[in-house]
Amino acid sequence: MIRFILSFFGSIFSLIVTGLLFGMLILGGIFWAYGRDLPSHEQLSQYAPKTISRVYSGEGRLIDEFAQERRIYVPGEEIPDLVKQAFISAEDKNFYVHRGYDMGGIMAAARDAVVSRGENVRGASTITQQVMKNFLLSSDRSVERKVKELILATRLENTLTKDQILELYLNEIFLGQNSYGVAAAAQTYFNKTLSELAPHEAATLAAMPQAPGRYHPVRAKDRVTERRNYVLREMWQNGYIDEATMIAESAKPLRSVQNGDFKPFSEKLPPRDYFTDEIRRQLSEEFGEDEFFGGGLTIRATVEPHMQDVASGALRDALETYDRNRGIWHGVIETIPAESLGSQADWREALYAVREAPRDVPGWMPAVILAINDAGDARIGIEGIEEDDDGHWVPARDAQWARPRREDGSLGPRAGNVGDLAPVGSVVMVRAMTDDNTGEFLRWTLRQVPEVQGGFMAMDVNTGRVLAMQGGFSYQSSVFNRATQAMRQPGSSFKPFVYAAALDNGYTPSTIVVDEEIAINTPEGMWRPKNASNRTYGPTPLRTGIEQSRNLMTIRVAQDIGMNTVADYAERFGVYDQDQMRPFLANSLGAQETTLYRMVAAYAMFANGGERVEPTLVDRVQDRRGRTVYRHDQRDCVGCTQNALPAGTAPEIDTNRERVMDAVTAYQLTSMMEGVVKRGSGKGVNLPVPIAGKTGTTNDAKDVWFIGFSSNIVAGCYLGYDQPRTLGSDAYGGTLCVPVFNAFMRQAVQEYGGSQFKVPEGGYFVKIDRFTGARLPADATGDNVISEFFREGTDRNTGMDYIDGGFEARIMPKVEGIPLTLKELPQTSSGSTAKSVTTSSGQQRVIPQKADFGTISSGGLY
Repeated sequence: MIRFILSFFGSIFSLIVTGLLFGMLILGGIFWAYGRDLPSHEQLSQYAPKTISRVYSGEGRLIDEFAQERRIYVPGEEIPDLVKQAFISAEDKNFYVHRGYDMGGIMAAARDAVVSRGENVRGASTITQQVMKNFLLSSDRSVERKVKELILATRLENTLTKDQILELYLNEIFLGQNSYGVAAAAQTYFNKTLSELAPHEAATLAAMPQAPGRYHPVRAKDRVTERRNYVLREMWQNGYIDEATMIAESAKPLRSVQNGDFKPFSEKLPPRDYFTDEIRRQLSEEFGEDEFFGGGLTIRATVEPHMQDVASGALRDALETYDRNRGIWHGVIETIPAESLGSQADWREALYAVREAPRDVPGWMPAVILAINDAGDARIGIEGIEEDDDGHWVPARDAQWARPRREDGSLGPRAGNVGDLAPVGSVVMVRAMTDDNTGEFLRWTLRQVPEVQGGFMAMDVNTGRVLAMQGGFSYQSSVFNRATQAMRQPGSSFKPFVYAAALDNGYTPSTIVVDEEIAINTPEGMWRPKNASNRTYGPTPLRTGIEQSRNLMTIRVAQDIGMNTVADYAERFGVYDQDQMRPFLANSLGAQETTLYRMVAAYAMFANGGERVEPTLVDRVQDRRGRTVYRHDQRDCVGCTQNALPAGTAPEIDTNRERVMDAVTAYQLTSMMEGVVKRGSGKGVNLPVPIAGKTGTTNDAKDVWFIGFSSNIVAGCYLGYDQPRTLGSDAYGGTLCVPVFNAFMRQAVQEYGGSQFKVPEGGYFVKIDRFTGARLPADATGDNVISEFFREGTDRNTGMDYIDGGFEARIMPKVEGIPLTLKELPQTSSGSTAKSVTTSSGQQRVIPQKADFGTISSGGLY
């Protein structure tokens, strides 16, 4: 009997041992099979998560952020223990004792699933397993993935310390609201740093991993509060907080940014604008989108926030002024249904949902027309403004400046009241009108985003640092950057490149060019270009040609030196890419499209004496480890590395830049463009420092330009419709763009000063009659006298040659140039007083007394 019992139990024991052996072999086989081709866990030691790239202004102020996953990486030692303890209590209380997996947790989860017959299935993954799933595996629910997860977790525990694993977890985990990692989540939910979190706030974050998509702090407030209090109890039971703290923290209400209890972090940032978005566009191309949006780059922008505000304000004022002067209303953004106007809560919710309303225009606010009384006044509800007993009103007279556009595109009669423009339910923009002297509120007034658009840009002529850029009226209304992306015809603002080529090819500022009619046979038919004044002026000095923006003179000059030469200069200055400018004569008048960004950068090379300067929106870019990966300024500072310099000396900047233009030519051209500002089409410029520049008005005034510069700042502006059409017969660069330039440069001069333009070596001054080009005595004075700069070795009389460009000149042929003898003649048929010129051969030629008399020209295409 005993032998039988022993034999029976021996057999049972053998079966158990054999079963265990086979089970272990099978389990080992499974782990071996699944463990062969697993990804390497060792790469986690070089963890580089996607983190936020941030843009800072020159003084270090954060002005924008870019991210695909909003994550702020924090080293493990800088994460407070309170935050670590909250997550360990919520997710893996045995984290510091297990070897990557928690067998007790697995058995408990299995028991609960069996007891509940599958209704209570909960995860048993440790933090280490979650790290493996998040980094190296998928999120699918399968036995295969769980096996791989266990294998990798065990391997990771042998490679990294517990604190390193926890650092990976707390920086990678998704916590809802596009927040990855605890630092970003603390900012998103509470607008706090990790060190500022209270225990109940840390517990709220630790509650999120269970269901980040469903645990919304407002829509699922009760559920999140219950989970938060569970985490607090676990923290108490694990000895991280005492019972009194647990009870007190659990009693606190769930407060969050989303519930309006804290101001969002985004309110500390200025609204995204054209400047930072252009940085995104350029650096995404340079570094790649993955690196830009996930590389944790620190970007130091060149923008000067105050000057950016001035630039955007100046351009907006010009666009709105033009738009209101047209007297056409198009300002209804959307219509809110009548049923949503019944209560304040309803219309506020509906108004907030109107995303097309721009909220980045200072002083402008979205509003909805709630009612219109018998007098035609409109009661409005304004976003962000509480209503008082009397309500907010727009008086009827505020609408009487405009005519509404009907559905068929025609214009209706001038409005008599607000309802004629915007019926009840209309979403419009409004602004508070105040007294200019006292600032006292007067009334609310209707506003509308102009249909006309434009761009503005300003940069340092020596470094290329872009100080301000505005690509339209409102970034939120239209993200298209018209300073960098809009291809427009520069019109007469291109002419300086023609004259620069001429000055480098034997011309002087006093060279005489015939200003007479031209007829050119083209494949499209006969082309007869005109001056903007529709008049001709006979032989005229080169200087006057650019001052008065003479189209016919420019064409003759371009023909004489050759359009290939002009194209070479334009490409050398970066107005067009290499071999991209077409050598057609019309392009000498700015017919070929380019961008404001390129034009302003090219003008900077006139201002700095002819040295190449590349425009940049970024001073420096650093990677996530603080290493500089890009620096714009490559100039050498001689003496900067010395501990001390001799008394009376200062560090010297070696520009080491390519010269794209002779310094004498640059000064001559600058002097001629000073004349544009003093006497020509840009004479509306009114600043306390010397300014040079050039206007541009294209054919039919579809675009108007002005680009000008002081000794250190260049700025440019253009206005035009996105789908080009005429701005009107009275639209010129001098009337629409010069005011924008003035408004910006008045502030820029206060900030950066300005001086006389530097006179280079290699030239000398001679007094010249600016109407005839004749040389005058050194003591000559008068309105006709100008001190002209000539290149060393230039024949002072070379300027008297007549240039006709090879076209037939109706008034006179090309003659030998010598000083002329002048005598008064009667008025010409054009009405101007004329002078007779006696040449060395005894010929008499008639020249108007003032070649610039009576013109309002700002150039053009034709």
